Amino acid sequence: MGPQATTELLTILNERFPGAAEPSEYEGLVVAPARLLEVATFLRDEMGYRYLSLVSGVDYPQPTARFPARFEVVYHLFRESGGPLTLHVHADRDDPVVPSVVSIWPAANVHERETWDLMGIRFAGHPNLRRILLWEGFEGHPLRKDWHEVYYEADRKPFESRYPNGQPVMAEERAPLGDNLRYPPGWSPKEWQCLAEEAVYAPLEARPGGNGRRMPTDQVVVNLGPQHPSTHGVLRMVARLDGETIQQLEPVIGYLHRCHEKIGERNTWLANMPYTDRLDYVSSMSNNFGYAIAVEKLLGVEVPERAEYIRVIMAELTRIVRHLISIGSFTSDIGVYLTGMLYALEERELILDLFEMASGSRMMCNYFRFGGVARDLPEGWIPLAKELVYERLPRRIDEMERFTFNEVFRARSVGVGVLPADKAIAYGCTGPLLRASGVPYDVRRAEPYSLYGELDWDVAVAYNGDIHDRFVVRFEEMRQSLRIIRQALERMPEGPVLAGKVQPAVKVPAGEAYGRVEAPLGELGFYLVSDGSANPHRYRIRAPSFANLGVLGELCKGHLIADVVAILASIDITLGEVDR
Repeated sequence: MGPQATTELLTILNERFPGAAEPSEYEGLVVAPARLLEVATFLRDEMGYRYLSLVSGVDYPQPTARFPARFEVVYHLFRESGGPLTLHVHADRDDPVVPSVVSIWPAANVHERETWDLMGIRFAGHPNLRRILLWEGFEGHPLRKDWHEVYYEADRKPFESRYPNGQPVMAEERAPLGDNLRYPPGWSPKEWQCLAEEAVYAPLEARPGGNGRRMPTDQVVVNLGPQHPSTHGVLRMVARLDGETIQQLEPVIGYLHRCHEKIGERNTWLANMPYTDRLDYVSSMSNNFGYAIAVEKLLGVEVPERAEYIRVIMAELTRIVRHLISIGSFTSDIGVYLTGMLYALEERELILDLFEMASGSRMMCNYFRFGGVARDLPEGWIPLAKELVYERLPRRIDEMERFTFNEVFRARSVGVGVLPADKAIAYGCTGPLLRASGVPYDVRRAEPYSLYGELDWDVAVAYNGDIHDRFVVRFEEMRQSLRIIRQALERMPEGPVLAGKVQPAVKVPAGEAYGRVEAPLGELGFYLVSDGSANPHRYRIRAPSFANLGVLGELCKGHLIADVVAILASIDITLGEVDR
């Protein structure tokens, strides 16, 4: 939202809710905590901001010219037209409490839990405010700036003064539970497990004729995972069953948590680029794209035209790779074909050959740079790419689409895991999961970036909202990706691929930016706050897998336990970006 639109909205809000909002230091508006719920309801119902993309916590331990030391909760909102909106809500640093907006935007559920877990901001009225990435015995909230005393000084003093005893103090040594054997006083893991299950699954409803009393029934709580098979990573799903029918299901994550955002605030801006490769480790190029766009907004860098074409080609080849793996793994998950996965891997290898030629790596490409890409395409790359996207891939996609006509595929997918459009929007779903529910929302169209506004292509959409339509969308998206790549290959001009030399320790001007791309799994966003130094003050990731997983329990209710595997596979997640 531009300055004029923000000013107009501020006027509207202060006429409706006097004193509720004021301009932010950077982007958007600051809303008083006591007025947040009524302002949020107004924005959703009367201003059209039905889509909550991200909730972030930011710690400002030092006062600024306008505001005291504080915590902030930042909300990124979008609507069909009129641009995005950023809301900031300040919280007292000694006792940070902000009203929960889950009742307004259910998508906030997982984001608020994560903000509580890592930042320690409590959300009053949240229906289930528990840790989500760290285990319940963890002490403290590690993204607070004061959680690690040497955090700020690490890059500003010589080694001897930084660490008087000659050794750095590691975060693992700061955490009292680093060896996973010592518990806080009075804390029992067995008692906590019972309390956690009671919080999620109790009280069990009495059967008819039970006089309203809790009574033994055939309802049981079953853990699926966290072993890898059929859960697409180390995911645990706690399900309450009545026979084989799902009554309630909650995904439990954090088994792969790698402290990506904490590391991102320690690294230099450029050093974070290879870390983005490892979010969705099948979609390295798309991950690079989202982070590069966010930093370029802060730097004000203009990307050379040839580099934009290369970026789009790499992003769309990545989309094809990701969808091939999704389709192949799904056919294996439901027992239709192992052949499907083998077909998918064969085509993926050919695309990875192109990635390796350009970047030097097949999976962790680290190819994008602020202001372009690391190097130009090598000789012979474009002819090979043309052969692949004009000849081979169209045939292979047609062949693989025949899987969807298999009677087992259809029996396991048609009418299963239906997600209505209104619920998909409310839960902040994006990507094929959203578009299969009849919502033609694609960041490349909604907020065009790079060259997408100049190329001819269509948003793939289906309308039944079931598993089957999620794969219909993926097949059509691969065809649209081929269409985009062909145009880019034919139009690509000569010229530089990088706007100047990238400085390893570049200092980014103070400010904040939210850069987002339409990654294969949905909206991938990076919310960055700079204080003008060589590393981010706040490095926050909006991972599509994490957000989409929030609706899994709703999709599984009423289905058989065997359907859980198929429903999860149709969402298509990567635990690397769920746990970050």
